[in-house]
Amino acid sequence: MLFWITACLIVALVAATLLPSLLRPAQPAAVETSDMRVYRDQLAEVDRDLARGLLDVAEAGRTRTEISRRLLTADRAANGVEQPADTSPAPQFTRARAAVTVVVLGAAALALYDWLGAPGYPDISRASRIAAGDAMRLGRISQAAAEALAPPTTATDVPAADMALIEQLRDAVKTHPDSAQGWGFLAEFETRIGNYPAAARAQEQLIALKTDTATVADYAYLVDLQVAAAGGFVSPQVEQTIRRLLADDDTNLTARYYTGLLYAQTDRPDIAFRLWRDLVEDGQTAVEKADDIHVQLARAGVEDMAIRAGVDYELPPEIGPDAADIAAAQDMTPQARQQMIAGMVAQLSDRLATQGGPPADWARLIASLGVLGDTDQARAIWTEAQGVFATDPAAIAQLLTAAQSAGLTP
Repeated sequence: MLFWITACLIVALVAATLLPSLLRPAQPAAVETSDMRVYRDQLAEVDRDLARGLLDVAEAGRTRTEISRRLLTADRAANGVEQPADTSPAPQFTRARAAVTVVVLGAAALALYDWLGAPGYPDISRASRIAAGDAMRLGRISQAAAEALAPPTTATDVPAADMALIEQLRDAVKTHPDSAQGWGFLAEFETRIGNYPAAARAQEQLIALKTDTATVADYAYLVDLQVAAAGGFVSPQVEQTIRRLLADDDTNLTARYYTGLLYAQTDRPDIAFRLWRDLVEDGQTAVEKADDIHVQLARAGVEDMAIRAGVDYELPPEIGPDAADIAAAQDMTPQARQQMIAGMVAQLSDRLATQGGPPADWARLIASLGVLGDTDQARAIWTEAQGVFATDPAAIAQLLTAAQSAGLTP
């Protein structure tokens, strides 16, 4: 109600400002008679005679004063007595124009508010919104309830051979429930067919068997699976895992993204924006961070959070080839494009050899070498990567997929 009272007062103030101008009768333009033009010419002639020396200064002053007096008299006669100001009431069309102007402005303001504003939304203070967000966060449904409400995602066109393999894995973990490797493979294969709830349960079993040896990557993979199983919802159980991740590594990209998503889902875009902005800008420091799926997800949502938080924010350019590079690549001959790709693969290979990188980069290198036909080098990288990530089943599964695409494994 306070908003509408304020809005009506503003409209009334604007109308009060405009109406006098719209209703004021038009004033006649100043009239210049022939006598006035003669006097102006005489003043100019006096100036010219003074300049030529035909008049001295005193005589020129007296003459100019007399002519100016006559000019003022003629002006008053023409615009005062003979052409009085029109003091009659405003004509009907002027009043109509004023009424139409006020109505149109008011209707335009209401239409603009209906488009940009929130009609019917109650007045909520900042403190109330923060309290409501906290209550929303504390009152979230459980992971099990969220999974029950989420739409099914399991693929229906899985090849029979793959389903047979998955069934074998399901039977194997029932027979050998203490096999961490079996649960790890089952989590990966359930993920491939989109059965995220089953994949999350398998990953939970894997972590339970590993106990103190479970890695940050294991927990990060679990968070991905739990959120996917819940249809993108960050449950209290996921939040607990996130907090554990951040306690072990406060720079973890997965945990930082999902923390922002949690606040985005509980009406705190200000916090979500700060978290995602830091994640996006941190991703500008290294290629392996910029390529991370969670950094990409943050890039996709940070501008919307900025708008909802009332912040003017411009997304930084993404690391990688710009539009000019892509256009140049499109204009290349197949041989030149192949050389450019080979150069990029060589750079990736050198970086992994000297600095290391996440499993996604190793998998990309293996797949790229397979595309280039360099199977010997791809096999060497595949062998090296298996040693680097020997204790990370999720990473091995990701690398296995790349090796299969490169034709290194059946």
